Amino acid sequence: MPPTTVPALDDRLLTFVVSVLLGGVAIHVGALVASDARGYPHAVLTALVGAVVWALLEPVPLIGGLLALVAWVAVVRWQYPGGWLRAGATGVAAWAAAVVVLAALDLFGVGGVSALGVPGA
Repeated sequence: MPPTTVPALDDRLLTFVVSVLLGGVAIHVGALVASDARGYPHAVLTALVGAVVWALLEPVPLIGGLLALVAWVAVVRWQYPGGWLRAGATGVAAWAAAVVVLAALDLFGVGGVSALGVPGA
């Protein structure tokens, strides 16, 4: 029997959990930089809700990416104090933090994870 190329459920679950936790780290850092941080568990919840919103809206033809991005910023605005500009700044800072963390992990040979809940990371 040839080896299977589909990761085991345990591996996929671990990747999902690590990706959500990394997304939470990035959003928490973004909130520390641009908003009032409410704690890491709150950031993980924001990452999870943001990932669901993104997954639901991004496939919409023609405007899905823009619609998903606006909705994701709306989730950040809903979860953290401040207006649209502060939520956007939190998102940009979260994206930058995610890129740095993922690049550092890649340097140490840890690949295959993402920052779930942070668009573009």
